[in-house]
Amino acid sequence: MHADASLGASYFNGIFASSDDPWSLATSAYEDAKFARTIAALGGRRAARAIEIGCAHGVLTQRIAPLCDALLAIDISARAVELARKRCGALPQVRFAVAGFPADAPPVTSFDLAILSEVVYYWSDADIDAAGEWLAEHVVPGGRILLVHYTGETNYPQTGDGAVTALADTLGEKVAVVHSERAERYRLDLWLRR
Repeated sequence: MHADASLGASYFNGIFASSDDPWSLATSAYEDAKFARTIAALGGRRAARAIEIGCAHGVLTQRIAPLCDALLAIDISARAVELARKRCGALPQVRFAVAGFPADAPPVTSFDLAILSEVVYYWSDADIDAAGEWLAEHVVPGGRILLVHYTGETNYPQTGDGAVTALADTLGEKVAVVHSERAERYRLDLWLRR
């Protein structure tokens, strides 16, 4: 699938205008189990500086934060970030920003963990290429990139499998696969930045 346009702020602001938990991230047993697998994939390894791209309303953010000395969580929806700030208010290591990645990528800094959960398939081909370039520049060698994506049918610009493959192709030999698994409805991929 080739996508010419990413889903933008108006799409996600519309989703959060209708519900504070549009994907049932805080209440679904499926999401809870998926988040538990996501945390388990990290193997308890701490991150000095992490970024979560597409944090939604902070459910995964709250679970990942204890493994991070500093965590920057970004989302394109201002309402989502507002809700995430409230959810994670007791976690001083977490900072939030409203940003449409990769166009509004954070200023030059480096990370040893990048989390992209349920986000890459919303992007155009050009944005996936730009995201790959940014990750190659800003995830330090030895750092990790963690991706989780739904693999069922959607009306998004990319499929879950197509999005992960496209990002892997963009990064090429700059990453190595550490772990890859498929569950009934999602895939989880952990890459090492070479």
